[in-house]
Amino acid sequence: MEHIRFTRAVLLATALLSAAVAPALAVPSTPDQAKALVQDAVAYLKAKGPAEAAKAFNDPKGGFVRQDLYVFVFDKTGHYVASGGNPKLTGQDAATLTDAEGKPIVQEMMKATAANPASVVEYVWLNRASNKVEHKHSYVVREGDYLVGSGYYTE
Repeated sequence: MEHIRFTRAVLLATALLSAAVAPALAVPSTPDQAKALVQDAVAYLKAKGPAEAAKAFNDPKGGFVRQDLYVFVFDKTGHYVASGGNPKLTGQDAATLTDAEGKPIVQEMMKATAANPASVVEYVWLNRASNKVEHKHSYVVREGDYLVGSGYYTE
């Protein structure tokens, strides 16, 4: 009987430790994963339209939040249409949003996609996993009146 209690205690301790350590061991997403997510999101936007796509992109348990990646969408005026990282941003004006160094992020995304409908924009942003300001790249695609993107951190 004592052996069974000991075994259960060890299994419970192992499970708790694994749950606590797992996020720290998570592997950061790659540029290819971000690009694939954005391509999937653009296809969904084309197929379902902006209203239904925004619902799907804002769903933290849906298919558009993967590991540390999520889809964000801006309209042509720089307002959030969706943000899988923080759905409460929907509708907010981000046209003048700047990074930690003062770089106008959304304006840079608009400028980059005006020249090439699929672009990568680099900026400095708070990585919530590490709680440090780090370099981030966002793969962004212009689809009609929308900018659809997803970002990943680099070292």
